[in-house]
Amino acid sequence: MKRMNRTVYWLVPVVIFVLSACTLLQPKPLVEKSNAAHDLSPQVSDSDLGELVDGNSAFAFDLYHQAASEGDNLFYSPYSISIALAMTYAGATGDTAAQMAQTLHFTLPAERLHPAFNRLALALESRSKVEGLKPGEAFQLSVANSIWGQSGFHFEQPFLDVLAQNYAAGMRLVDYQKDAEAARLAINDWVSHSTNQKIKDIIPPGALDALTRLVLANAVYFKAAWQEHFDEKMTQPDTFHLLDGSGVQVDMMHQSTSFPGMLGDGYRAVALPYAGGQLSMLVLLPDDGRFSNIESRLNAGLMAQTVAALKPVEVDLSLPKFKMEWSTELSKGLQALGMTDAFNPDRADFSGMDGARDLYISLILHKAFVSVDEKGTEAAAATVVVVEASSMPVNPVEPMQFKVDRPFLFLIRDNPTGTILFVGRVTNPWA
Repeated sequence: MKRMNRTVYWLVPVVIFVLSACTLLQPKPLVEKSNAAHDLSPQVSDSDLGELVDGNSAFAFDLYHQAASEGDNLFYSPYSISIALAMTYAGATGDTAAQMAQTLHFTLPAERLHPAFNRLALALESRSKVEGLKPGEAFQLSVANSIWGQSGFHFEQPFLDVLAQNYAAGMRLVDYQKDAEAARLAINDWVSHSTNQKIKDIIPPGALDALTRLVLANAVYFKAAWQEHFDEKMTQPDTFHLLDGSGVQVDMMHQSTSFPGMLGDGYRAVALPYAGGQLSMLVLLPDDGRFSNIESRLNAGLMAQTVAALKPVEVDLSLPKFKMEWSTELSKGLQALGMTDAFNPDRADFSGMDGARDLYISLILHKAFVSVDEKGTEAAAATVVVVEASSMPVNPVEPMQFKVDRPFLFLIRDNPTGTILFVGRVTNPWA
């Protein structure tokens, strides 16, 4: 995986899957949009929801270690990637489905998995309905999905029903064969609108062509203020120490207050809550010289241990302001994790989508942005999947010193469910 850029403004993951036929097919009768309504009260047990979240977390860190081969900044949305792949998984069968389930840690059977994703999305959307927030502390978190199918191409009704009922994604008919560019512009407009104009032109020119058959798009929009703002007057220049021993000047924010914190083996952590207290940024600060060691241990188990050990402590916190933009191509990483057939035109089986084995994934692009300042966090993320034609803890009594003046890890997570929305690594705030 390759890091491409760095700069961020909105927490908005967007995931797009583009699927194309392995061979050109003659137009068929127009596909009817599913008449199934979005299920707003999915019957999902707490244990199923917990199993889904645990699997998503395991996938999040598997993906992290695939992406973290370079020592630069890193930021992505595992939730956005998981939900988009889940929509695609709804049309996978045979070995392709089995490999996707294993790679993505989908342990629930399909008839329980998709409703669990639905319940989770509805729960996350409810976070923005927190009452009593002060002006300027409006909390926004929404999830949107859409599917864009080739006019005249046959799509299996059960596949369309699953997407409509569990992902609120209705079929929008376009004509990739006659005018792929018009379809690209229409999908880009939907993404832009769904992300408050923060992500534009997500699909580049030429990415869609006459063989494209289906695009599945997911957008997650997030904007939140800190529960405890940093005083801008306290922000001062300071030195951030890089992994190579050199230093860069950063704008370091400061505040002393009570946060959930813990001291672990070789690292310390604090959770910075956003307004409303439903989501938080968990910051892991490895001890001097321990960054590589802690990063190599980063997994769902370490996160669960860290979160369980958090207790309210007085914290003298210094945190750099930072912005980054990061992008990558995910196909190789997912194949390395075992999801191989989906990318092989000779082996891919997405017959649950169209009743035939003529669709496969050729490209998955992910792009994410984050900005952290005295007021809160803004960010955005986008993923494009193109399917082409074949042819442990000690609680200190004294205030915890938490000066983030060296490389650190961070996660943005939903506290009630434990869902990890974003994962990041900052090795240089000004890179």
